[in-house]
Amino acid sequence: MGSESGDDDEKPVHRVRISQAFYLGKYQVTQAQWQAVMGDNPSRFKGDTLPVEQVSWKDVQKFTQFLNAREGDTKYRLPTEAEWEYAARAGTTTAYSFGDDPRQLGEYAWFGENSGTTTHPVGQKKPNPWGLYDMHGNVWERVQDWYGPYTAGTAVDPAGPSSPGSLRVFRGGGWPFVAGLCRSAKRIIDTPSIGIGTVNLRSQRVLLAAYGHLRNALSHALRRPSCQGSEAGLRAMPGTACTKPLAVKTLG
Repeated sequence: MGSESGDDDEKPVHRVRISQAFYLGKYQVTQAQWQAVMGDNPSRFKGDTLPVEQVSWKDVQKFTQFLNAREGDTKYRLPTEAEWEYAARAGTTTAYSFGDDPRQLGEYAWFGENSGTTTHPVGQKKPNPWGLYDMHGNVWERVQDWYGPYTAGTAVDPAGPSSPGSLRVFRGGGWPFVAGLCRSAKRIIDTPSIGIGTVNLRSQRVLLAAYGHLRNALSHALRRPSCQGSEAGLRAMPGTACTKPLAVKTLG
């Protein structure tokens, strides 16, 4: 995790062990999904299939609380920063999930050179090797952690600083930014109460030894995912906890 060629807060590169498998949304959360759960749409750029933006970390906590209440459990949450980078890298150690050449970024991401100064419907660019779309670009994605420095040595299921800070982290890059800000290791921070037009979320749900994803809220069918990956839309990926331990489920 991290990058020795990146910014100071991306160092030192260190080994992280994710001890449990997890499911993560194949796409960023759309405005239609947010509207179905929250009853409003704070986004600057409007469109059902566009990613929701202008949501703060606190807004996202309310979203997951409402989703948990709807499901009758407490399983939905944001991914940790380590879980997000693990999924974004998809087994790679390069600057991007497709390699080190930023000239290829336009095939995988909406960013400053090709976005036309707006967001775009989710899932239009190539996915990463594990089938996740828009992990680079379109809109930044919030994670659960407080912001803090990395430490050397192996970390097991790190969740950021143990004591509350003043800044939260988001990842992945966005539509108005240069290629270097869309790298897998890049970290950006803000206060929990700020919502800006370049930041989104990618929810997950804890279920037994695995995590679930946010299904399409428009369907009103938030069915529980199978640990064995037997439901339609699952893609088996490396992990440790289930028969098909790490999987990605579609949002629609």
